Amino acid sequence: MVDFTLSEEQLMLQKTARDFAQKEIKPIVEKLHHLGDDTDPWPLCKPMVQKGVELGFTKLFVPEEYGGIGATLFDTTLILEELGAADVSIAADYFSLTASMALLLMVGGNDEQKKRIFGQIDASDCFMFSGAQSEPNVAGSELFCPYPDAKFGMKTQAKREGDHYILNGQKSAFITNAGISDAYFILARTDSSKPQVEGVSIFYVPANAPGLQIAKRTKLIGWHTSYHAEVYLDNVKVPVTDRIGEEGGALMLFAQLPQMPVCLAACFIGLARASYEYALQYAKERNSWGQPIIEHQAVALKLADMYCDLQAARLMVWDAAKAVETNPFEAGTLKGPAAKTMAVDVAIKNAERAMQILGGYGVAKEYSTGRFLNDAWVGYACDFTRDVLRLGMVGFLK
Repeated sequence: MVDFTLSEEQLMLQKTARDFAQKEIKPIVEKLHHLGDDTDPWPLCKPMVQKGVELGFTKLFVPEEYGGIGATLFDTTLILEELGAADVSIAADYFSLTASMALLLMVGGNDEQKKRIFGQIDASDCFMFSGAQSEPNVAGSELFCPYPDAKFGMKTQAKREGDHYILNGQKSAFITNAGISDAYFILARTDSSKPQVEGVSIFYVPANAPGLQIAKRTKLIGWHTSYHAEVYLDNVKVPVTDRIGEEGGALMLFAQLPQMPVCLAACFIGLARASYEYALQYAKERNSWGQPIIEHQAVALKLADMYCDLQAARLMVWDAAKAVETNPFEAGTLKGPAAKTMAVDVAIKNAERAMQILGGYGVAKEYSTGRFLNDAWVGYACDFTRDVLRLGMVGFLK
């Protein structure tokens, strides 16, 4: 029998994250919500992220010997749900992504790279990572393309010249943390004659590398607290010592990291919970026909559905997190993607129900329901669409 009773240590981690989210994240989110979409969020967010760094939220998977917490994935889902309940984009981009990118070093990096790069993180009060994969003229789903034809897949090139690679190409407008990151994990073709599953490599590129340029910030319908932008690579010189893993082994390396979709799913569980709690509180306080609207059956049933879906999605995330410890292949190809799609689906449904419960106020900008829905819809497309992930799951089920 699976026991999901949290230990005292896990309850403390959960409380620490919840207190941080309430005291540090929420006030910034509310301020940015009222300032408008054109406001640059980073000057307001950076001091908050620095406090999160002090708590270890960007080094969750880094072992203690390298200055991290060495948290399990299950522990991490507890933390990210709390952060996501305050703001899903802050949880996903500033904390989850930076923490997850460190896994690339843990799995693919050598001892020298781990000591050097984790040392840089320790020396900084706010070290941020970015992962540059997608490209403007190549569908992100082509990372899953099983065809052996080398013409499919990313076009960014990495040509080896002696003890360096020369990178040229362009990454899409949706590169997370582009413009505020200290370093980028960039995927590029090291052999264009091979299918990308054999010809793509990962490179660690500092943000100040000559030839690396960032375009203006991309505006999304939600996630107004985060950064996304195009990345241009113009003869960027990268030492061979900054290639992570074997040449041509990038996609196989990512396949060994089932933690990534599970972490993102946990952030969306937080958003789904935020919508539920917001609507529940409103339903207790708003009166109609002489009584709180929670007493009306139509409202009560929506709240019950929100709670049921939230619980089901959270259990899927927890199950996927536990599966990483016992069957990482199944977790990465089936349970992780299932948890991510379910969590996003429930975040969208709960945000929609919250808008319905609030009625006219649900579409008023001063209330949070519109932001919840826009933030939830971003999740449908980020880190692969729902349809692409589910097609991949079917491949495993066959």
